[in-house]
Amino acid sequence: MDLSVIRDADVVVIGAGQAGLAVSRALAGAGVDCVVLERDRVASAWRHRWDSFTLVTPNWTIRLPEGGYQGDDPDGFLRRDEVVAHLAAYAASSPVPVLEGVSVTGLEPAQDSRILLRTSMGDVTVRTVVVCTGSFSRPYRPVAAALPSAIQVLDAVDYRRPDDVAPGTVVVVGSGQTGCQLAEELHREGRDVVLACGRAPWIPRRLDGRDTLYWLAEAGFLDAPLSSLPAPSARLVSNPQATGRDRGHDLHYRTLQAMGVRLAGRLVAADEAELRFADDLAASVAFGDARWADLCELMRRTLPGRGLAVPEFEPPPAFRAEHVASVSTSEVSAVLFTTGYRPGFAGWVHAPVFDDLGFPITEDGATAVPGLYFCGTHFQRTRGSGILYGVGADALRIATVVADRVHGRRRPPLAEAAAGRRSG
Repeated sequence: MDLSVIRDADVVVIGAGQAGLAVSRALAGAGVDCVVLERDRVASAWRHRWDSFTLVTPNWTIRLPEGGYQGDDPDGFLRRDEVVAHLAAYAASSPVPVLEGVSVTGLEPAQDSRILLRTSMGDVTVRTVVVCTGSFSRPYRPVAAALPSAIQVLDAVDYRRPDDVAPGTVVVVGSGQTGCQLAEELHREGRDVVLACGRAPWIPRRLDGRDTLYWLAEAGFLDAPLSSLPAPSARLVSNPQATGRDRGHDLHYRTLQAMGVRLAGRLVAADEAELRFADDLAASVAFGDARWADLCELMRRTLPGRGLAVPEFEPPPAFRAEHVASVSTSEVSAVLFTTGYRPGFAGWVHAPVFDDLGFPITEDGATAVPGLYFCGTHFQRTRGSGILYGVGADALRIATVVADRVHGRRRPPLAEAAAGRRSG
């Protein structure tokens, strides 16, 4: 294989996860010749999930162009290997070639409105690029550097099964969906678990016999635009605590506390003697309760207008926060970080297209650099943009914009379009 395969394509898509596959499928449908570059294998990020991983969203939320869920269990939750198989079959059924094992280490504007890609095959300039590598690639590990060397330190991406974690007390840092799920799994295996909790929303798994995601989708929650957030930094708030394991059940601070997981506040310091936690557990639980109250109000306000009865909402029971000030390092065998990641585009995309948090600034996927587009980033267009529910709609929209460029139908650049909206 030589670079001409990449150079001669109308569009180069970087990344063969759900976003890259959806965009390339939509581009093919629009008559655009494209190629997908993948540094590892199709669905690589999903392949690196832990062994018992399941989707948190029901199967019916898989809505990719010509690749929606077609099985007989729409209300179930695909396991890791089933997600990989679905995406691999989706890629195999596409007319677009996926070049696995081709890394893109750099991207920058070049002459003649082209884009320079630095790849493991060599440097090449191309006409149009759609970056579909996901939002988060830079690990966020607060206090990690201060942990004693005798303690095993793992990121969630390194975890596969409980046997990977050294025997003894495990401190799970981060209480979003992943942190809660791994804390539950480790506790089920008889491990002593301390969960360092932050501010995370939660939802019950079901309301009136239907998955809560059904009600939230009908209420427009997943279609909320970026402008609906109180501040851009709200994109960093975790997704609601929930699980799809064992066909889905409630999983949040109250259920974890009831099963015997020790809950602490945020991990704020560590030394050779102890790990110390903030006295903010009650505040974090109150934050999650307030976000659930917001969702209940959204459903009360919107569902009747869509011809749906509002489901019954039971208020959360009282929560008793027992402050865990510290844990001795002598009893801690491992610290498992599930504190998530931050955008890492700036490390390899050398173009002035990012906001202060590192997210790309786009309009229908287009940036201020001609020929450079993004798809699949968190809250790019709506709350669903980064997940299987919403990435397909974004891909179709972006493919239309890219096809117009390829076929010579002029659209105003992002900066010009934004200026036009302000003046109008």
